[in-house]
Amino acid sequence: MLSSLPNLSLDDVPVGQDEKSNKIVKKVGKIRNFDFNIKSHIDLGNQNGGIDFEIATKLSGTRFVVLKNNFALLERALINFMLDTHTNKFGYEEISPPVIVNEEIMFGTGQLPKFLEDQFELKIDNKNDKNKKFLIPTAEVVLTNLVRDSVVNKDDLPKRFVASTPCFRKEAGSYGKDTRGMIRQHQFFKVELVSIVEPNNCEKELERKLNCAEEILKLLDLPYRVTLLSTGDMGFSAEKTYDVEVWMPFEKQYREISSCSSCGTFQSRRMSAKYKTQKGVEFLGTLNGSGLAVGRLLIALIENNQNDDGSINIPDVLKKYMNNITKI
Repeated sequence: MLSSLPNLSLDDVPVGQDEKSNKIVKKVGKIRNFDFNIKSHIDLGNQNGGIDFEIATKLSGTRFVVLKNNFALLERALINFMLDTHTNKFGYEEISPPVIVNEEIMFGTGQLPKFLEDQFELKIDNKNDKNKKFLIPTAEVVLTNLVRDSVVNKDDLPKRFVASTPCFRKEAGSYGKDTRGMIRQHQFFKVELVSIVEPNNCEKELERKLNCAEEILKLLDLPYRVTLLSTGDMGFSAEKTYDVEVWMPFEKQYREISSCSSCGTFQSRRMSAKYKTQKGVEFLGTLNGSGLAVGRLLIALIENNQNDDGSINIPDVLKKYMNNITKI
């Protein structure tokens, strides 16, 4: 019962039952006025032969997608651009982790036991392996657990990790939501940021992490807003969360593209992750955030940069990752 209780929120988190109590912190960027009928990412993908849901359904079922040609290149370009930005500009250490983890790893970051129905569990034939295996729902799971069952030297803090991985989610509670398009998929790429810090530095690190996520959207010149989540809309392990929401022209609304959360010592207690201080040994502070979700970033980019003829302009910062092409 205790392991199913969520983290306690910080004092400045708005109290409320759901997203209606969230607080908009700021809006950044100018929303483009189109002088033609806006196409969705589905229509743009069909027209350019780059997004194929039909073949993906044959291969794997609904909520999967096949990207082709320059759309596959664009996905890879976005990943490499974000990894380069977070490592070179913000000093994150790049990690290439496993995407299959043990049960205790999922417990450490709070995915289990409460959210078992949302996870893809693997069937293991080895009868000697009593430990269940899962596909990761986010790289947060593996990156945060890099310090599990350890005592870190204070001088080695902060630790900042970044990874690009596929993520796997059943979306068990989203039946009927976003069934068309790439908004809500069972498998998607995400660039994830994780920080390991002294607990009293968590709030300062959260603001830094938020800035790292925002910088990607600023460099790509995409309009977005930042929202402080209420107690009822926060994740299980979080004590404070900012959502970064990018503007989607076809839907005429902002969509979450990153959640940046401080978890305090909640996860480190479950992982037994500690550090040495003058007073002895204490639990670490952990933070995580998308930097950013690749599929939704791809949608926002092609919809915001579309032309009347259905072509898509490539932002200047991406051209070197796109073989210097200027349009799709």
